[in-house]
Amino acid sequence: MANTEFPTNTYRVDPYKNFKFRVKWDGKYVAGVSKVTGLKRTTDVVKHRSGGDPLTTHLSPGQTSYEAITLERGVTHDEVFEQWANKVWDYTNSTKGADKSNQIVSLKDFRKDIIIELYNEAGQKVIAYNVYRCWVSDFTAMPDLDANGNAIAIQSIKLENEGWERDYSVKAPAEPSFTLPSS
Repeated sequence: MANTEFPTNTYRVDPYKNFKFRVKWDGKYVAGVSKVTGLKRTTDVVKHRSGGDPLTTHLSPGQTSYEAITLERGVTHDEVFEQWANKVWDYTNSTKGADKSNQIVSLKDFRKDIIIELYNEAGQKVIAYNVYRCWVSDFTAMPDLDANGNAIAIQSIKLENEGWERDYSVKAPAEPSFTLPSS
């Protein structure tokens, strides 16, 4: 019986793992991302009924919304999270004088499309999603600090988005095999 879940690699039975992934925006991979929350969309249910049939409720789809995506990584000197967050709210420009014409939001480029790529255990890209018109609604530059702690300092950004879709040009690769050396 053919394995329809993995048509290219019919011997594979295990689903892909969640620990090999990369995130890309502005054509570059973002360094050190250690966690990405899931892609989720919800479509509202609109209930309606005909006046002549009071016992039956009909259901139809309403508006669809996409949940925010959170990216986490260890605190380093890489400034890409902070630079993007500053495009939505720039403290330095917001405090310059009483003139309200100061630029606080970078309207030209505060939104970005991002790509989330999933890799198999051999490091081959197996699935990718394009996420559209993202912008930073929440930025944690520095986590709670604890002198008695023993953990990595994590920074995060929360990305609002207007939708995502799978990149169907990414096809399942032929998975590698190797021969053990003879003894």
